Amino acid sequence: MRALPALFALLTAVHLGALLADATTAVHLTKPALMPALAAWALVRGGPWPLPAALVCGCGGDVLLQIGGETAFLAGMGCFAAGHLCYLALYTRTGRGVLLTRTGRGVLLTRDGWPRTAPWVAAGYGAAWLGTVALLWPGLEADLRLPVAGYSLLLTVMALAALGAGPRTGLGGALFMLSDTLIAAGLADWPRPPVPQFWIMATYIAAQWLLMAGATREAAPRPGPEPALVRT
Repeated sequence: MRALPALFALLTAVHLGALLADATTAVHLTKPALMPALAAWALVRGGPWPLPAALVCGCGGDVLLQIGGETAFLAGMGCFAAGHLCYLALYTRTGRGVLLTRTGRGVLLTRDGWPRTAPWVAAGYGAAWLGTVALLWPGLEADLRLPVAGYSLLLTVMALAALGAGPRTGLGGALFMLSDTLIAAGLADWPRPPVPQFWIMATYIAAQWLLMAGATREAAPRPGPEPALVRT
């Protein structure tokens, strides 16, 4: 059990360090190994099948984006989209309205097993998606505009479902959105921080780890009686 977390931590450290050092060979060797190591860790933690499936899809996307070129980019985006669908299948099954039922003013709501957020939170995510797409649109190549808009909408829906499933997964979904926004900013020739690939991968790796850790924690048995769910 301890070997897999250590392996994932080692791969992450080497990969991020290689990005800072511009060690291209080490970057290319470690990137495809990150998500399989995390998927194996998820399986050991007892994660349900959509979780390792999402991480394997992420591995496919990592490899394709590393190849470069528009065709590989679109195929990689398709792999990540498949991963988001896997996460949606997972979080719509595990979401619970614990915060709302305990405090009376929390963010989470649940209806028939579908994790939802309070309307103002969903509106905020929707506004973030619409605003980002509107700003990026003029700078994107014409044949990338609709794929990027559709993919980012799916990512936003996944991030909302992740927020409804728990705080760790919610943070993971938000970081995934940030990572992909940095990628899109590069496509649109926006200003980005120094060594942008480091920040893209740092937020992406953290996002995937949080999505995995939060999901396996949610899947674990909980002691005591279940709180009553709020239904609307």
